Amino acid sequence: MSLRDHLIARITAQGPMSVTEYMGTCLLHPTYGYYTTRDPLGVAGDFITAPEISQMFGELIGLSLAQSWMDQGCPTPFTLAEAGPGRGTLMADALRATAAVPGFHEAAELVLVEASPALRAVQADALNAHAPRWIDSLADLPDAVLFLVANEFFDALPIRQFQREGRLWRERQVGVKDGALIFGLAPAQGQPALAHRLDDTREGDLIEDCPAAAPAMDAIGRRIAQHGGAALIIDYGDWRSLGDTLQALQRHAPVDPLATPGEADLTAHVDFEALAQAAPCPFSRVIPQGVFLERLGITERANTLAQRLAGTARDRLIMAHRRLTHPEEMGNLFKVLGLYPQGHRPPPGLDP
Repeated sequence: MSLRDHLIARITAQGPMSVTEYMGTCLLHPTYGYYTTRDPLGVAGDFITAPEISQMFGELIGLSLAQSWMDQGCPTPFTLAEAGPGRGTLMADALRATAAVPGFHEAAELVLVEASPALRAVQADALNAHAPRWIDSLADLPDAVLFLVANEFFDALPIRQFQREGRLWRERQVGVKDGALIFGLAPAQGQPALAHRLDDTREGDLIEDCPAAAPAMDAIGRRIAQHGGAALIIDYGDWRSLGDTLQALQRHAPVDPLATPGEADLTAHVDFEALAQAAPCPFSRVIPQGVFLERLGITERANTLAQRLAGTARDRLIMAHRRLTHPEEMGNLFKVLGLYPQGHRPPPGLDP
């Protein structure tokens, strides 16, 4: 049986399911789920993230967190965490770049938030020298000083979708028709949690809500508020979402989100306003990834690396720099939000 067969049988027996239930099943089903059965990253996978594009990305993230750690008096020990670490590439680059920061590695206790057994195995190889510990959820983070990065983590959290009808909302659902998965709409209902969206939407507009985002931000923000630390949230999206942003990628190309469940990556744009307002600690302005990386010195770092390279290797470096920072590439689509304790400044790169 395929996941598609499983979903059709389940919907036929129980009725339509919400988009969030569909996404969660597709991504994390214990037998057929996308993340539980494969390593989806890289040229041989379905998508490439910023850390896989260039070492510069992880290096600058690491140095930003290390400087924030020093600015807060070098607390010891502290939790150094990554949510959704992929192959461990970002954290490996961050740790290499911070190796010369006095006391940083000695004080750090590395924690990786990862639900996929397949990716945990890859991360173990990349980070074995740093004795990582894995947890399933951000709720399981130690109650301690926390310095955390979440790169392309929130975009994979399942979303709900609602279409406006008058002052009510119809939830988008996944059903079955003629043996195929289809989208449909539930009956119109009041949604008190969406009352604030009546001011900026019109009849027929579709909006998205991520139920898991607020608890995740609360888990991160509470530790920072109580113990100190900082977090960098990096993802694609904007301050407030509007419209259908659910998308599926398979072999680096867009596909129908209902076509091959469990075999394609499902994501949605991140609503940074919702993330920021769910954090029980101060937060920075949301800025484009390109601006953030330029403030941290990515061009200077690229020039330094370029001096050691020639030919094709140098061309790849130039292309990587452009892809990470240019407004028409990842530079504007991806945004960065920082969390920090009361009385301190945002992490470097996010200063007002």
